[in-house]
Amino acid sequence: MENPEPPDSYRLNTGAPTEADIDQYRLLSANAAAGVGVVSTSWRGRDYAATVTGHLSVSYDPPTMLVSLYGESRIAEAVAESGIWALSLLTGSQRGIANWLASPGTPLEGLLTQVPYRRGTVSGAAIVDHALAHFELRTTQIHPAATHLLVVGEVLAMGSAASGADELDPLVHFGSAYYRLDR
Repeated sequence: MENPEPPDSYRLNTGAPTEADIDQYRLLSANAAAGVGVVSTSWRGRDYAATVTGHLSVSYDPPTMLVSLYGESRIAEAVAESGIWALSLLTGSQRGIANWLASPGTPLEGLLTQVPYRRGTVSGAAIVDHALAHFELRTTQIHPAATHLLVVGEVLAMGSAASGADELDPLVHFGSAYYRLDR
């Protein structure tokens, strides 16, 4: 006897996913809480930066991280071409930065005028001031995956500039919104 699917299960259509499949996936995958960060790089004399929630530590030895970037975005092209980039993990008080750099149609010129930052000593990329943590990375691998690029990078430098209550207050993305952890 075949086991019936539980009533809360959703089976994708075979072949190409439908709009309903995509909508259901978007709804369910938003239930994974993730830290919020900013990926940045300098390429062809310009700064590029974008808010990301798809990042993870890959290895401690050697220190390696991965970020997922929409393949047709300006930041994906810039990171892929420059080969060196930074990831700043945001605190709860930096929600405005996350919103600004996640907004569609942000200007290329003056993109960082609303973002307090300093230059990374190794990458030259923008590192968000008072970030919970920051990492400067050199790309070691790029893997196309569906609509995104998975960019793997070797950590060249890292640190933290958060202080006081911000040290215990990461910005988290859950259910398509930003939250602070209640402590």
